[in-house]
Amino acid sequence: MAFESRIVRLIEFADTDMAGIMHFTGYYRYMEAAEHSLFRSQGLSVHGELNGQMVVWPRVHASCDFRAPLRFEDEVEIHVLVREKTAKSITCIHTFRKIQSPENIEVARGIMTLACAKLHNGQMESIPIPPQIDRLIEVAPATALDNR
Repeated sequence: MAFESRIVRLIEFADTDMAGIMHFTGYYRYMEAAEHSLFRSQGLSVHGELNGQMVVWPRVHASCDFRAPLRFEDEVEIHVLVREKTAKSITCIHTFRKIQSPENIEVARGIMTLACAKLHNGQMESIPIPPQIDRLIEVAPATALDNR
């Protein structure tokens, strides 16, 4: 069972704005990559067939608080924790830490909620999280969620 994942990314020039700071949209792409890593660690996908139906995970909420800038060629670790799981959704907390800074300073924190849905003929319909997925993704223990 999994409740967390960590990925490391190098800020590319294309991720920055005219001021040389990572554009806010990059944080959302990195949060999504960290979620994909969490699912992959359990042999799952956020877009795949299960029991004859296409199961997908559209985002129904996304937010991010920015505390310090990231710049071109900074290295950042994104740590994702499952904060909450309901019958039909998963909410994750994403903590961004600049690796080469003193004490790996936290530069941003985001939250995303993913709804479980089936996809049929281009239409999505909310469904309960299938048991095969539900048993593999768990909520992080309270000690891991402290101060989050």
